[in-house]
Amino acid sequence: MRNPGPTLSPPLSRAVVCVPARNEAEVLPRLLRSLDRQRGANRHARLRVLVLANNSTDDMIARVERMGRDGELANLDLRLTQASLAREVAHVGTARRMALDAGAAWLEADGVVDGVLLSTDADAVAPPNWAIANLRALDKVEIVGGRLVIDEAGQTDDAGLVALHARIEQYWAGVRRIEDAIDPPPHDPAPRHGDHVASSLALRADLYRAVGGLPPLPCGEDNALVSMVRRHGGRVRHCPDIAITVSARRTGRVEGGMATEMTRRTRVMTHGEAYCLPPASHWQALVERRLSWRRAWSTGNPAAALLALGLSAEDLAAAEVATCPNDIALVERLEARLGDAGLPETMPVPLDLALAGIESLLSALQAPAEARSA
Repeated sequence: MRNPGPTLSPPLSRAVVCVPARNEAEVLPRLLRSLDRQRGANRHARLRVLVLANNSTDDMIARVERMGRDGELANLDLRLTQASLAREVAHVGTARRMALDAGAAWLEADGVVDGVLLSTDADAVAPPNWAIANLRALDKVEIVGGRLVIDEAGQTDDAGLVALHARIEQYWAGVRRIEDAIDPPPHDPAPRHGDHVASSLALRADLYRAVGGLPPLPCGEDNALVSMVRRHGGRVRHCPDIAITVSARRTGRVEGGMATEMTRRTRVMTHGEAYCLPPASHWQALVERRLSWRRAWSTGNPAAALLALGLSAEDLAAAEVATCPNDIALVERLEARLGDAGLPETMPVPLDLALAGIESLLSALQAPAEARSA
């Protein structure tokens, strides 16, 4: 008789939401209430949530415990783990890694063979379809990023700042349109967003273990994890059906994080600081280089094809080209090795000029196709 293999888990029982939190008494309850309202979660099929409370000194833990006693979180299987981190490692990278590691261990202890880790932040608010939509999207790829929606409620009445947010999003949407025109990723079709950060990130627990877990960096730990998944050949999906609301607070815990970016945008509006971004020519050169590397992979002898493109044997060895499982891994490893080396030197330009350049480039890229169809 043939072995039927492992039994797959029902949807939400596959997942655990992992949240690092420090002194988040004001916002963590909002997140937990939003998770309690997730579709598919009920008293008989509770959603696992693990909160890693590190170095907290406010009444966050007491508030969460009170919510549990009062029955506010009846649809959650909530674990609140406290940790005291040494000063030199007391940052979000360490705390998030501990939360994800504990989440993976929880699934393993429960015998969940197809477990999924859902990462978010204490100051986020998840819409009711967030968990289910992540699980559905993850059926076709290895890691899923959710779109960030900035919550300006109570933060500003400045219509100009809201408009700036929209123009910056327009810029990044234009960058994705350049990619679609030159080298569209088949596993991540348009329409798609461009976010894959820890506020909304989903991946299988066994893959998380296989890549070595989240790098415990003080900033950028989420992007580093996504890069590691790609280095192993993993496909990243930026699903338009997945979004999460994140705080627009200006005081953050991490230099270079969301709060730093919000402060930068406020300075643009209040002090006239220029908001500069790379010009369209930078993205065109970057995407065309990626395309040339993918084509090298498709030859069946990528090493020879890459050498013909001007890469050195040292570059190929450092990028471990010989062990790449697919073209995704090839591109990620080569970009990590080369960075911007070999690309035309460009300087960031003001946002309005950058937007105009993107629209001009897109018109030029689309013109040949339109001419052929005429």
